[in-house]
Amino acid sequence: MLLKSTMLLKTHRALAPFYGTSSAFQNAKQLSTYAEIARQRRSLQGRVAVLTASTDGIGFAMAQRLALDGAHVVISSRTQENVDAALDKLKSQGFSASGIVCHAGVKEDRDKLIAKAVDEFGGFDILVSNVAVNPGGGGRLMTCNEDVWDKIFSINLKSSFFLAKEALPYMEKKGKASIIFTSSIVGFVPNYAVEFLGAYAISKAALLALSKLMAMELGPKGIRVNCIAPGLIETRFGAAAVKDERAQKIIKGLCPLERTGTSEEMAGLASFLASDDSSYITGANIVAAGGLHSSL
Repeated sequence: MLLKSTMLLKTHRALAPFYGTSSAFQNAKQLSTYAEIARQRRSLQGRVAVLTASTDGIGFAMAQRLALDGAHVVISSRTQENVDAALDKLKSQGFSASGIVCHAGVKEDRDKLIAKAVDEFGGFDILVSNVAVNPGGGGRLMTCNEDVWDKIFSINLKSSFFLAKEALPYMEKKGKASIIFTSSIVGFVPNYAVEFLGAYAISKAALLALSKLMAMELGPKGIRVNCIAPGLIETRFGAAAVKDERAQKIIKGLCPLERTGTSEEMAGLASFLASDDSSYITGANIVAAGGLHSSL
């Protein structure tokens, strides 16, 4: 009983800056009111999220988490089969979701993706650009030919920028909105990828700069722009890198948590960046890589 009273007193003191004097804490109802305020800041209820490359891996996990936290999600992929399978799973879990085929590198497809969200909801609050390619498994930078270079930068960088630009008129109407790019730890430290992700690493570094510059231009419009930089994550897309013996050495020798990450761990960060709990965060490149060293 004494312990419970002491904990309650500490709670009252901790919340005092938000509500003024101790007279504001006379009953549990007021404490529950504060808990409700906190819950609402985390909630995405009534918001609409548009996501690219979101039928598998990190993108699908992000769609699940945003939906779990209350958003309607508009997912997309390059094939109808993938869209249908992902929608079936989301709806079977009781989530509000719709989807459309979208090759992010094709402007007409990006227009259709945006139009779907606008036609259904009049606009959207959250945009997650998760698309990425690494043709042929990549390789060292100086082995990259012009066709591979163009494809990597067209999808990983160009499509992310123009999707955000094309979405801007509809996101502005919301008064506040969140754009989230998916970069990579190799954008910070290309040395991690020197053997197998050369050009890919450069494209991911460019996304870090894109998020900072866009944040400066869009901040006055009420739109926040942030970037997530995952480490080695267990996904189908990242399987080759994760299984590579050089990547395993990095995990065992340089990663404090000594393990790969999960898509769900990236999804939680995306939901935070989409919510009001991150309302004063923009232009941030947030590394989620188990403690791997990261710097530019």
